[in-house]
Amino acid sequence: MKKLFYPAIFHKAEEGGFWITFPDLPECITEGDDMEEAYNMAVDALGLTLTDRIKSKEELPKASDIENIEKQEDGVIVVVQFDKAEYDRRHNSRAVKKTLTIPEWLNEEALAMNINFSQVLQEALMEKVGIR
Repeated sequence: MKKLFYPAIFHKAEEGGFWITFPDLPECITEGDDMEEAYNMAVDALGLTLTDRIKSKEELPKASDIENIEKQEDGVIVVVQFDKAEYDRRHNSRAVKKTLTIPEWLNEEALAMNINFSQVLQEALMEKVGIR
């Protein structure tokens, strides 16, 4: 999956900071005490919302063109990026045990070279699925 970009509206909160909504994802709302925290919270909220939709096999909405979003008096439009590979690395890095079979001669060669089998498999799989 490529990176996805969704517009968000960063509203100024009366008590300071920002609250964030996504026009294309009404269930996706978050907040932050300053712009940096608000943006990071928006990235996490977007990731959680999209991965929930993916797991539920729901179709992801097409991102609105920022030109078509109604201007908000108390907010500014910010485009937020969702990178599924990066999100998964941060949130789904629990180890999963896999059993595999390789020829004995290859096993002996790899052991003699102190090759880390798990690392080699991870690197090969990331290359195979296009994550680098």
